[in-house]
Amino acid sequence: MRVDTSLPVRGGADPASSARAAEEAGYDALWASEIDRDPFLQLAVASTSTTRIQLGTGIAVAFARNPMNVASMAHDLQRLSNGRFMLGLGTQVRAHVTRRFSMPWTHPAARMREFVLALHSIWGAWESGDRLSFAGEFYTHTLMSPMFTPDDHGHGTPPVVVAAVGELMTEVAGEVGDGLLCHSFVTEHYLRQHVLTALARGRERSARPDFQVVGGPFVATGTSPAEVDEAVAATRSQIAFYGSTPSYRPVLAAHGWGALGDRLHELSRIGDWASMAAEVSDDVLHEFAAVGSPEEVAELLVARFGDVVDRIAIVTPYTLGDDARARVAAGVRSALPA
Repeated sequence: MRVDTSLPVRGGADPASSARAAEEAGYDALWASEIDRDPFLQLAVASTSTTRIQLGTGIAVAFARNPMNVASMAHDLQRLSNGRFMLGLGTQVRAHVTRRFSMPWTHPAARMREFVLALHSIWGAWESGDRLSFAGEFYTHTLMSPMFTPDDHGHGTPPVVVAAVGELMTEVAGEVGDGLLCHSFVTEHYLRQHVLTALARGRERSARPDFQVVGGPFVATGTSPAEVDEAVAATRSQIAFYGSTPSYRPVLAAHGWGALGDRLHELSRIGDWASMAAEVSDDVLHEFAAVGSPEEVAELLVARFGDVVDRIAIVTPYTLGDDARARVAAGVRSALPA
């Protein structure tokens, strides 16, 4: 199992220095999320200061863009990184797609499936020189003149890793993707009982030989009890935020926590964000997050996901020091079976 990390979400950290530090620390990949900054731009900068570590968008919002501009950006990053780029795509939720990005929202699983197929059609036309001819229900790409066709960089197309929570989207990831990017708002029970079952159905329909499962469960840790307490508070708030979103309700329902989702949703509608974290009990917290010292959470991560995921990203909705993060990574590697 490979151990990955992520670029800091907030605080204005320099992607070049952060990426260089991650590479020197021995991480296998560095993921950039689309929260307060553009992930493609962050990784373009990160690619200039690294030579070994893989670089992935985790995630880029697919429906805020179209297949042509994503194909172009991914092609450029594959060139800049000398073949180290991974394209992680997610849908976001309806409200953000329609109200923040002012883009259409219809049949998200079918749209994502077509989005990925369109990407491969575009890349295929660039590689072969054949006429671009993709006509789908949501996207149509039929014009590609030589002037706008990028030169071959020799590194092939990047793997496309599709983020999913629900079973329909997980099937899409298995069918047309090169990997599944598991959401942090996923428990071990939900992953094993629902996600992997849906993934197997998708893989049965796939002609793509290589596939990886990327896990990113919550980690609440620190180098002192006070730091762990702060991490727990931040993680509890993040769980409450995701739990308030109807799209993620199946995860709560799988544990019999549907009423919790209803309460969180109502609190979010009236803007009572401060009260939401208190609704997340310790039982819920420990189902979603590995909590404890860096070594303790490393053992929990391996016990829960060591036989399921091919790589794991350390997800912390708070600032975790480099030393503690490195201890988690080292603990995961040492806890894995030989």
